[in-house]
Amino acid sequence: MSDGITNRPNFLWIYGEDLSPDLACYGTPTVQTPNLNRLASEGALYTNAFVTCPVCSPSRSAIITGTYQTSFDAHNHRSNRDKPLREDIRLITDYFRDAGYFTCNSPGPPYNRPGKTDFNFSVHPPFNGMDWSEREPGQPFYAQINIPDTHRDFTRDPENPIDPNKVELPPYYPEHRITRIDWAHYLESVQVVDRKVGQILKRLDDEELTDNTIIFFISDHGRAHPRGKQFLYDGGIRIPLIVRWPQNIEPGTVVDDLVSGVDFAPTCLNLAGIEIPEHMEGQIFLGSESSERECVFAARDRCDETDDRIRCVRTKRWKYIRNYFPDRPYTQFNAYKKNQYPVLTLMQVLHAQGLLSPEQARFMASKRPAEELYDLQHDPHELHNLVEDEECEAVRNELRSRLDQWIIETGDMGEIPEGAEVVAYWDNQMAGQFEKWMENKGLSSDITDEEYLAWWEQKLTTSL
Repeated sequence: MSDGITNRPNFLWIYGEDLSPDLACYGTPTVQTPNLNRLASEGALYTNAFVTCPVCSPSRSAIITGTYQTSFDAHNHRSNRDKPLREDIRLITDYFRDAGYFTCNSPGPPYNRPGKTDFNFSVHPPFNGMDWSEREPGQPFYAQINIPDTHRDFTRDPENPIDPNKVELPPYYPEHRITRIDWAHYLESVQVVDRKVGQILKRLDDEELTDNTIIFFISDHGRAHPRGKQFLYDGGIRIPLIVRWPQNIEPGTVVDDLVSGVDFAPTCLNLAGIEIPEHMEGQIFLGSESSERECVFAARDRCDETDDRIRCVRTKRWKYIRNYFPDRPYTQFNAYKKNQYPVLTLMQVLHAQGLLSPEQARFMASKRPAEELYDLQHDPHELHNLVEDEECEAVRNELRSRLDQWIIETGDMGEIPEGAEVVAYWDNQMAGQFEKWMENKGLSSDITDEEYLAWWEQKLTTSL
């Protein structure tokens, strides 16, 4: 190969699935993440990175194309997996292959099986292989390693178990043993991811690839907990972003610039010297041609069988959320969450008993406001809705206008209802799936919340 190819940098995206910035290098207590701490100390840690959707298939569709999922009918979770991708849109891997790169994807060591894709469209095999060892001598690579351990069920860490009594809980969760155990299990899974990152970094060192490989550590969306995954609060859309680019990023850099998931693809193509295609809606956030965002946008539509439409715009200080179905509760039934989230059932029981705080009970209400506005500087947990506050009228109107403009400019397809047959399919599919999940637990799908909570208490207590 010519020097123009062999001298190009390698690119490695390491995904931690369903992961918020709950790492020691982001200030999370109790959790141990020495390898990610090292990665951050050798590169840049971004404190304001967000994805465009809080669930996997739409978010991954946006990331791999550099295009908002709402722009090309990839916004309803797993709705179009069998339909071909629109002809004028290609994946980042296509452009890397055209430029002579080898592309690969795996879940990590031992690199012998394909990694997660879960795009909301059908494409020809998006990767050349599973591991960069398959490439030609001297050929640069673009690789993804998708580490699944932070996706429920959480992978426990027997080497460094976390004491549930020592974790710090967000204030929108009730103080309860179930909450603490579930949160501790999540943080243990973060430690497992960190250990695997350490193995990947060691491999790069051993193969003398470190100096010529740009690493992105990212996630497809936020943590799988109530008010996180599937919602547009920061728990659902804020992700870790650590970038190591030897000789180009000063070690230990901390960046508070806003970054969106649609920015990853155009940024990497630009760093590789590859022309950015017109369909990409992201912008470059790293390198000599970078520019700073004023805001990021995110969208949530149908997730599994749960029909919804939510949009948001976020600046560094403010977030504006628009709920298109305010007559529906936040906690519409969702089989996946009811099966996997013990704290959801806990909150439902405590809410019925009147034992939640006002901030916790708000998420359990039978309906929601049409609009929400949060001052993240003073209210980072998004507990106090200021949309009716007269002092915030100018901010509210500005963000309303920005969201309206984004919807028009990007051709938001969420305004087009899904067909009745699609809705019925997912209703039936998830109802059947829920029955199977509960049957596997030895439970009935019509179990009461109180009975289900007792099952969770026994399961989680005996897991310690």
